[in-house]
Amino acid sequence: MSIPQERRLVTAIPGPKSQELLARKQAAVPPGIGTTLPVFVTRAGGGVIEDIDGNSLIDFGSGIAVTSVGNSAPRVVERVQKQVADFTHTCFMVTPYESYVNVCEKLNELTPGDHEKRSFLVNSGAEAVENAVKVARLATGRQAVVVFDHGYHGRTLLTMTLTAKNMPYKQGFGPYAPEVYRVPLPYPFRWPGENPAEEAYAQAVDVIEKQIGAKNVAAVVIEPIAGEGGFIEPAKGFLPRIAEFCKANGIVFVADEVQTGFARTGDLFACEDEGVVPDIICTAKGIAGGLPLAGVTGCAEIMDKVHVGGLGGTYGGNPLACEAALAVLETIEQEDLVGKARRIGEIMLPRLKAMQERHPVIGDVRGRGAMIAIELVKPGTKEPNPEALAEVVKRCHAEGLLVLTAGTYGNVLRFLPPLVMPEHLLEEGLTILEKAFA
Repeated sequence: MSIPQERRLVTAIPGPKSQELLARKQAAVPPGIGTTLPVFVTRAGGGVIEDIDGNSLIDFGSGIAVTSVGNSAPRVVERVQKQVADFTHTCFMVTPYESYVNVCEKLNELTPGDHEKRSFLVNSGAEAVENAVKVARLATGRQAVVVFDHGYHGRTLLTMTLTAKNMPYKQGFGPYAPEVYRVPLPYPFRWPGENPAEEAYAQAVDVIEKQIGAKNVAAVVIEPIAGEGGFIEPAKGFLPRIAEFCKANGIVFVADEVQTGFARTGDLFACEDEGVVPDIICTAKGIAGGLPLAGVTGCAEIMDKVHVGGLGGTYGGNPLACEAALAVLETIEQEDLVGKARRIGEIMLPRLKAMQERHPVIGDVRGRGAMIAIELVKPGTKEPNPEALAEVVKRCHAEGLLVLTAGTYGNVLRFLPPLVMPEHLLEEGLTILEKAFA
């Protein structure tokens, strides 16, 4: 790679030039746009990001699972550069172009299930989820939507309503969209019973049948692994049972794979772990190497019911983003990034579990592939410990390791390294994390 794959600190973090830009940001941008680590990036690639002060940091975030194939990945750069010289936009609904069709064909081919599918492209994960609900409501003639505790689906009015966590995503932004109902998610670390999958399933069905009526439900929307909620993998068996319930009751099962998709979990899509085939799958983030793109892929029988003009948007499936997506899919296949995601998990999970044995503040270690998290608690309890999380993050950032947080209770450290990260940087990052806990 053209950018050296090494951690290098030449100033404090953030450095003086980043601090100067931060002051400009605060004067120009509303405070509602937060910043995890206020270093201003000049270039990035592989497993590192370089800032304006010349520091090189290890990247355990991938822009929240967006740059899974690496920042400015060679195939992405090559295809986008060619496309930008040809044309940048026409609007696919006005005069179409082949790359949009190519992306949709690939999504139809690669997403779970061998049934006939249709796909269309939008700009963001939230837009994909909102469109999935639109399609499900029209196709079923029903209105109700069922979602789950700890879920996150976006920041638009509808997806904000679908999202479980109030602060910071919902606080003060109501009233919210109608006909949205929430049911329990079997959170293994915190579930009070002995059989979380069966117990949560029974509770969910009870709510649906008694409070809503299964025949009034258009869609059930779920993340196969709850992302912002804290990388919560529902107890095994729960997802297949919910999918079966949907099928039996004519409900559209929508998998929100915005964060889990495109090799992140060690499968191309997280649903594949338990053989779940969604009626509609929403994808974004890792789909286009950093360019704004998202997809909605579903059964042809459902998708074809929408009238002409009922779907679309000016920028959806922009040609630059489409070329980037084709490059991403080629990179995943050619460089076996599904296998590399599994390898990241094989390296990270044992070291994190060893840290858990030494540091009782680590209550839980969980995740699959390159989607890993640790949950911090007050030692000897399961009481959330966001104060300890803040201290660990501060120490990691000061040492040049970019880490992200998550969790309904604000106490989860999540790891989303680029799938192309060299193993020596992965190991060095874990060593920095160990020192932060020590």
